[in-house]
Amino acid sequence: MEIRVLKYFLTVAREGTITGAANVLHLTQPTLSRQLMDLEKELGHKLLIRGKHNVSLTQEGMILRKRAEEIVDMVEKTEAEFQSITDILSGDIYIGGGESDCMKYIAEIIKEIQTDYPDIKFHIHSGNAEDVTERLDKGLLDFGVLIQPVDLSKYDNIPLPDKDVWGVIMRKDSLLAQKEYIELEDLYGLPLINSRQAMRKTSSKNQFIEWFHGEFEKLNTVATINLVYNAAVMVKAGIGYAITLDKLVDVSQESELCFRPLKPRLESGLDIVWKKYQVFSPAAALFLNRLKEKFSG
Repeated sequence: MEIRVLKYFLTVAREGTITGAANVLHLTQPTLSRQLMDLEKELGHKLLIRGKHNVSLTQEGMILRKRAEEIVDMVEKTEAEFQSITDILSGDIYIGGGESDCMKYIAEIIKEIQTDYPDIKFHIHSGNAEDVTERLDKGLLDFGVLIQPVDLSKYDNIPLPDKDVWGVIMRKDSLLAQKEYIELEDLYGLPLINSRQAMRKTSSKNQFIEWFHGEFEKLNTVATINLVYNAAVMVKAGIGYAITLDKLVDVSQESELCFRPLKPRLESGLDIVWKKYQVFSPAAALFLNRLKEKFSG
């Protein structure tokens, strides 16, 4: 498979028509069609369902689209790393992470580096731990910011200062909003919106599950989330109460939502991680050195 042809395929998948993709790629339609048929022949599977006015992906086509995106991203990342090896420090740094107020510490380092080295660019990918570690393992990210509980056995890591506080996001007109904090018995019978990552049992200690004294599965979880924005939308709609971290949702005076911490207090630490034995680009190596200077003292 040629990278050029994979890019052609991704363009067709995005545009939904061979004619539209050919226009974007500045190719003739017969040339593009022939390239796609050669790709299908090479892989031994039909990738496109060709309709009268558009095309759609077969199951095999959807698999190839995911893999092609990863391959193209990796090639572009590798090319950028080699282009950055010059006397002037430049290049791209790829960081993934979940939603957390502690990302402010990463933002501080990014600001310092961009002030000193304006040719270094940062690319931030938001996602849960499963998404971030998958991209780390495939080399699509240089660093990941992971919220505990998470398995760190495959990675080198630096703990970040501070911890995030767990609590409940609810409407201000809820009866629970009258309380200063939320205890386990307050949650029985309520429709709850929970984090899939926090609910997952891991080989390491999971303080989130332990807080529920083994009764987590008895609660009424009506929805699960990986990032909190959609949870806030569902809470506003009256679907339930979201158990999540503080400082991620607008609970200002103008908001119809509020946050109440759990009691006993439950906190989660964060780590910035990278693959063991990772070979970094000069720009990424600089970022790691700044991390160590700031947080490993």
